[in-house]
Amino acid sequence: MSLDHMATTAGHVIEFIGIAVLIAGAILSTVAFAVRLLRGRSFDDSYHELRADLGRAILLGLEFLVIADIIGTVAVEPTLQNLGVLAFIVVIRTGLSFALELEVSGRWPWQERSSSRRG
Repeated sequence: MSLDHMATTAGHVIEFIGIAVLIAGAILSTVAFAVRLLRGRSFDDSYHELRADLGRAILLGLEFLVIADIIGTVAVEPTLQNLGVLAFIVVIRTGLSFALELEVSGRWPWQERSSSRRG
């Protein structure tokens, strides 16, 4: 088995994992939302927790997809054009990750957590 074939296969496997994380996160978040409502939690609280759960699932899925893009671009076809496309994808996904982190936690990734949220 050649290195290119192994890298391509690894990229596809990691990409599949990223997609699976997104789908599983959406399903589990929705189930958790329904359970919260059935247990008598308010709709507003349940909704905000649903959004936070979905945001965390998207963040994790995006990390796997970025890894797959890096493998696919650098290990398989490291042309200047492909590296430029990879850089563009990583910038967009990084910006999206920062925005989701702000939405989920209420702070930027580089800001310290408040003492009331630790633990």
